[in-house]
Amino acid sequence: MMARNPVASLVEALAGGAVEIIDLTQPLSERTPVIQLPEQFAQTPALKVHEISRYDDRGPAWAWNWLEIGEHTGTHFDAPIHWITGREGLDVAQVPPRHLIAPAVVIDKSAESTEDPDYLLTVEDIRAFEDEHGPLPDGGWLLLHTGWDARAHDAQAFLNAGSGQPQSPGFDAECARWLAEESPLVGVGVETVGVDAGAAGGFDPPFPVHYHLLGAGKYGVTQLANLASLPPTGALLVIAPLKLTGGTGSPIRAFALVARD
Repeated sequence: MMARNPVASLVEALAGGAVEIIDLTQPLSERTPVIQLPEQFAQTPALKVHEISRYDDRGPAWAWNWLEIGEHTGTHFDAPIHWITGREGLDVAQVPPRHLIAPAVVIDKSAESTEDPDYLLTVEDIRAFEDEHGPLPDGGWLLLHTGWDARAHDAQAFLNAGSGQPQSPGFDAECARWLAEESPLVGVGVETVGVDAGAAGGFDPPFPVHYHLLGAGKYGVTQLANLASLPPTGALLVIAPLKLTGGTGSPIRAFALVARD
């Protein structure tokens, strides 16, 4: 007797509602917040939309635009070559598709991040998660749920730099090193503007998630939404960046497939 086609089973589950598709992507517009670097560094632009034609004498039957946008704008993907430690690594176009459709675990630290916007995830936190939910998935992703996606409509609240120092949750330096060197994961995803915590410029090394993770040939995804709708384990993450030759990053559409009772 032949085994059931797993793709056919998935199609049936999607059609019947047994598997739900959760959109993890923030809307991308000219109001989407972008990271602000110290003044001495070049800045990435926000999205700017330029109209080509709109059912007029420039194109009577069609509407289209051209976009001015940084690679790291909105919900986006960080490739290894984004950081100096990964400069000999993969660009966006070279990332294997199996790393873009992979199992995900979600660690919920939204309560802690609400109380402390500088909250940092530790290796001990991950070990405690594994004690409760089992080991991290080989070739999978860790998604850090902090509730920060609720701020995404307000650039000032999202960037949270009113004190002169950006404040947003993330990973501590040892956790970043462990994720890069010892975990079975291929990447991490966050709800904040970057994969590092707001204060990470002052860590050792500075911006340790970028430094360690991208240096190890792994990946980051930022500005995710709706992680509260995902279970701690069992979701299938789907990440779709542009296949951009030489790209250090790309805006993405991200989804999760989740089994529902």
